[in-house]
This record gives sequence, structure tokens and C-alpha cells, in this order.
Amino acid sequence: MRFSMLISLIRPIGPVIVGISLGFTLSLLSVTWVDESCESDGIAASEDILLGQPGSLKGARKPSSISTSTTENGDAEEDFEPRIVPYTKPAQPGQPKKVFRAKYASTELGIRERLFVGVLTSKATLNSLGVAVNRTLSHHLDGRLAFFTGGRNRKVPHGMLVITHGDERPVVGMFQTVSFLLEHHVDDFDWFYLVQDDVYTQPDRLKALVDHLSMGRELYMGRPEEFIGGEGQSRFCSGKVGYLLSRALLLKIKPFLDHCRDDIVSVRPDEWLGRCIIDYTNTNCVDELEGLQYNYFALEPTFDLSQEESRAFQNALSVHPVFKPDQMYRLHKHFTEIELQRTYEEIEKLQAEIKNVSEVAVDGNRSAHWPIGVSPPFEPKTRFEVLRWDYFTEEQLYACTDGSPKCPLEGADRLDVDDIIQTAVAELNRKYAPTLHLSKKRLINGYRRFDPTRGMEYTLDLQLDARTEAGHSGPLVCRVHLVRPLSQVEIIPMPYVTEATRVHVLLPLVSSERAVALHFLDLYASNLFETAENAVLTFLFIYDPLEAQRVAQSDIFAEVKAKVAAYERKYPSVKVPWISVKTESPALLRVLDIVSRKHPVDTLFFLAMPDTVVTTEFLNRCRMNAISGWQAFFPMHFQDYDPEVAYHDQPPPASPDLVREAGHFDRYTFDEACFYNADYMAARTHMAADTQESRDNDDLLETLDVYDVFVRYSGLHVFRAVEPALHQRYRNRTCNPRLSEDSFHRCVQSTLEGVGARSQLATLLFEQEAGNST
Repeated sequence: MRFSMLISLIRPIGPVIVGISLGFTLSLLSVTWVDESCESDGIAASEDILLGQPGSLKGARKPSSISTSTTENGDAEEDFEPRIVPYTKPAQPGQPKKVFRAKYASTELGIRERLFVGVLTSKATLNSLGVAVNRTLSHHLDGRLAFFTGGRNRKVPHGMLVITHGDERPVVGMFQTVSFLLEHHVDDFDWFYLVQDDVYTQPDRLKALVDHLSMGRELYMGRPEEFIGGEGQSRFCSGKVGYLLSRALLLKIKPFLDHCRDDIVSVRPDEWLGRCIIDYTNTNCVDELEGLQYNYFALEPTFDLSQEESRAFQNALSVHPVFKPDQMYRLHKHFTEIELQRTYEEIEKLQAEIKNVSEVAVDGNRSAHWPIGVSPPFEPKTRFEVLRWDYFTEEQLYACTDGSPKCPLEGADRLDVDDIIQTAVAELNRKYAPTLHLSKKRLINGYRRFDPTRGMEYTLDLQLDARTEAGHSGPLVCRVHLVRPLSQVEIIPMPYVTEATRVHVLLPLVSSERAVALHFLDLYASNLFETAENAVLTFLFIYDPLEAQRVAQSDIFAEVKAKVAAYERKYPSVKVPWISVKTESPALLRVLDIVSRKHPVDTLFFLAMPDTVVTTEFLNRCRMNAISGWQAFFPMHFQDYDPEVAYHDQPPPASPDLVREAGHFDRYTFDEACFYNADYMAARTHMAADTQESRDNDDLLETLDVYDVFVRYSGLHVFRAVEPALHQRYRNRTCNPRLSEDSFHRCVQSTLEGVGARSQLATLLFEQEAGNST
């Protein structure tokens, strides 16, 4: 009974006991048994003995103990020598090393440009065929175009990169050209195309070829030719039609280039290069690779461009020989028209495919927006985002830039409307020909709007004269929808500029502007003297002959000069120079000529007016937008309205906000300007040379302003933009009647629009008429 009770108690924990027993048994079986010698001298009992035999991987010792090895007799080895570890001072935590980061992400990621084109030219043909090659290639290539010549020209054509080797021998020139590519450009480009200047190259086909080639392949591509003597199966690429070299191939011949120069004897540069490539890389010239063909065409003496219709000519990548620049221009025109027609055909094919696919879509044809391939129209989210349609006729435009309800349709707007009407009639005739022939009688209604997502949209109601094939005619009214889509956006590279450039602020003053100049000086000191801005203020005191005679007795600018001296004492680091000019006619260009001669050519000028409020923010924009040799900046300042009009019966605020009730951006004034002295001097030089023949230089100095000089004679990009950081307070100005007609009209228009907004003027007139009626 007791035994059965015991069994019943043990049964639930029986598996646990069996498992523990089995675990102990397996652990004992897996233990590695090591025999250790137990010596009577107590070494075995020491804490510093090795656990295991010497050399055993199982052995280990206690940390901080000294390991000893014993012989078979138990004695320590005699060749044991202690090693002294010298004390080294721990490194002090210093400034972390600055990590160098590349300027461009492509440099850091190792991304290279695709194609480098090198043109082998000469001193005799650089200004003729070289210029023709540059004009037909440079605008179509995304990479670099360079011209290699042996002799040095006195005058290098503008806009061309010319590398002169200094040796007229063709083979030496080829060696130096390849050396130049390996030294300067092999890390920047994947493909190198070398061609003579008597070869026309179709740029689009060249880009299409390299875009389909693997950049890592050792490729030597062109027109294969046998070496002189015709030994072996080796072929080199003829230089007559150009050849393509991969970056991998150039890197492979780089260590052997000097050997090629010393060992290979040849009179032809293309043959010399071919021998070098074949001898050291075992790469032959090919004209076809994986279905990609290098097409070329040789012109015969009796070649007639209008009659040549062969397939080899129409598909040619390069054409040679070209003896005259005008022949190269005609070839470029011909092949460009072929590529343009192929592009149109591809567009039509894609549009048809999109239309066919859209028919099986969920939304049917609605999924294909009109026109096919153009972005869909902008969809406003609120009523404030609805785009406005502007109404026009053939003579009037009912949305004017100056806010007028109606203005004449002229200038660019007139050209735009005429072009869109002609296009509409031509497309209707193309659609309904030969059943109907349509001609325009008049434009009934016209609407247009600018959609920033797709371009300019038009809706035209045209009254047409329709004539059938049978000769019957009659009037027809048709509504047409057209879209002028936005073209591809092009990023124009701009030179690098910095905000550390010192700005020389020029302030011309006449006697009537003395009081305004004092207020200008107070604002300038609080905005720029206090912050130690990197700018120099220069006063240009303009005296007439009578005022100049009385300078010693009573200087009309004495109060301004005294205030300048006071600010110089208050700010010891500030120096405010001034230049006194005596002239009968205060023409600004005459004064600037004097100032320009007193400053270095790299000086950045900001031409200000006495009412201008200069700030640090604007000076930084002046530094960024005025680029030497590239761009001049003429900002449109924010002009305050007359306080009596804008704040009628209310005190004006101390600092008006940029709201339309307080003022407007004056697009008629060109008084302020940022430009470099070198650009101004170059423009004045061109102006003097242009007016020397007509002998009217003095009259132009009186009538032109700085803006006219830069637009007409500088050749720079004149940047005109609104500038919220440039502010002018209201002042009733008087326009100089000696200005040119355009300049005087702009001044008058600026003065009139600076009085107040149309709504404010209308309110004053209404109140005045209401007061008169009572």
C-alpha cells in the first residue's frame, strides 16, 4: 500500500528526474580529461601554473601572472629574458581632423561625364574650319570640346578651348594630345572622341552611340585600316573619319606611352596611335560592336548635297573631307533636319501608342490628357487658385501690365497672337484637307491663360471662309483650343561668387539734395556702421561752376561734410571718402568716368540715390547678382507712396510694410545699379568707339543713363528683378529735361505712379468732388 502510494507520488516528477540524470551523464561524457603532473615541490598547487601541457590550446593562465615553460626535468629554460615595455604617454584628445568633402556630389561618388571631344586642328585652319566645328558641335554636347594645335595663334577665337603643344610634327602632337588627356581628363570622362577639323560629326548620333556602350570596355572604334605593308590581321582606326577611345583603353596604354614615343616610327599620327594600342593592349579597331555601328561617309569631288539620298549618307555619324566652313554648315543643317524629322515621327508614334493603350484603361480615353504627352492642366484646390483667362482681340488686349482695363495689342503679345492664329488655321487645313480649304476672315473672341504646369493655353473663336473641292464657299465659325507647351528647362551655369566682396557705395549729390543726404547718412550709419559691414561709402559732390568758386567762403556741402566727420569720430574704423566734381552739366556718366579711373578694375560698385535705404541684406544680394564679366544687376526698389495720399488723415507708420497700400515696386526707375568697374570701363570703351564715327559722344553722355550703357554696349546679361530689401521713401522729384526721350518718359511715369495707388487717388477725387458739391 505504501509502495503504491510512493509510486503515485513519484510518477508526476519522474520525467524530470530522468531528464536531470541524463543531462549529468552527457555532461560528464563531454568533459576533456587532462593528465597533470603533481610535483612534490608544490608547483602543481600554485595559482600561477598553466592549466594543461605547454603548447596545448586548452591551456590558460590567470591574468597578471607570468607564464613559464619548464624542461622535462622541471627546470626553467635559461634563454628566457624579460622584456621591458617602455611607458608611452597616452594620447591627448585633440581637435578632430576635418573631414574633406568634395565640392560636388558627383566627385565624391566617382560619377564621370560621358564624352570628351578633341579636335585635331592647325594654326592655318583654326579660325576657319575650327570655328565651324565649334559652332556645329559645342551647343549639342554635354561634355567638353577642346581643340589641339601645334602652332600658337596670336588671336584665339572667342568661346573655344584651345590647347597648344608648341610642336608642328603630327606624331608628336598626337603623343602630347594623348598625354594631356591622361593627365587632365581621364578621371572625368568615360569616352574620348578624337577627330580632325575637316570632318563633320553629327553630335546627336555620337551621343546616342556612347550612351549604348559599356564604360568599362576596352574599345577602339572607328574605320579600320590595314597598316602600311599589310602585315598580320591588325587594324588601326583611320583619323580621316574620327575614332572613339574608352577610358579603360587609355588607362591601359598609360604606362607604355613613353615606350610608344621612343620605339614606334610612323609618319601618320593615327597609325602611330594604332600601333601603340595594338602592341600593348592587343585591341584592334572595330566599326561594329553588339549591333552598334560606327557609320561614316566619304565625300566625292562631285558630291551634291541636294541629290545625295544614299542610306550610307543619311545614317552617317561622320562625313569627310570638308574643305570649306560653309559646306560644314550646310551638312549640319541637312543632318539636323533629318534628326528633327525622326524626332517628330517618334513623337507621333508614341502618341498613337498612348492613345491605343488608354482605350483599355479603367477611365477609357479620359486617362490620356490632351495634348498627349503634355502635363495635365492645373487643378485648383480653392477659388483663390483658379487661373485667370485674359480676353483679347486682334487689336486690343484686355489685361494690361499697368492695370489698365484695355491697351493696344503690340510687341511680343501681337507676335504671339498672330502666330497662334496662323497655327490654328494651318492645323485645321491639315485636318480637313482636301475636302475643305479654310482661310481666316477675322478673330471673333480670343482667350489665353498661363498654366505653370504645362504652358500657355489658348481658346480662339474664328470666323473662317470655307471652300470645298467643288468650288462652293461659305462662312464658318469654329472654336479652336491650342497649347504652347513649356520647352525643356535648361540650367545655365553661372560663375562662382562670394558674399565676402567689398561693396563701394556711390552716392552722387547735387546742391538740392543736401537735406535728403543727411537723413540718408543717419540711416546708413544705423544699418551698416553699427554692424561693421564690409562696404565703403563714397560721396560724389557735384558743383556747378558758380558753387565751385565759392567753396572757400561757403561750401554748400559743408553740413554734410561735418556730419561725415562726426560719424568718423564716432566710429574710428570707418572712413567716408568724398570726391568733388565741377561740371556745368551734372551728367551721371561724366561723374562715373572720374570715379572709375580712381578705383581698381575689380571694384564692385553700388550706385545709390539719396532716398535709398541701404541694408546688409541688399548688399549681399548685390554681391551675388553682380558677376564680373557676366552680369550687371539693376534692382527694382520698393517705392513709398505720398503719405498724404496713402495715409489720408492718419499718421504714417515709422517703417511701412511691403503692402500695396503703402507703395509699389517701381519698374520705371533704373537709378540703383550693381556692377563691376571692369564691366563699366569695357562698356564705355565700346560706347566711345561706336560714337566716334558719328561724333555725338557728348550728347550721349548727357542723354543716356547707366542702364542704357550696359544694355547697348556691354554685351553682359542685365539682370532686372524686384528687390524687397531695397527701399525708397517718397520724394517729389523733378526729371531732367536733357535726358533721352525714353529715359525722360520713364522718369515721368515713375513720378506719377509714385504718388499713390489708383484706388487711393480715386477716393481723394471722390471726396474732393463731394466737398465741392456741398
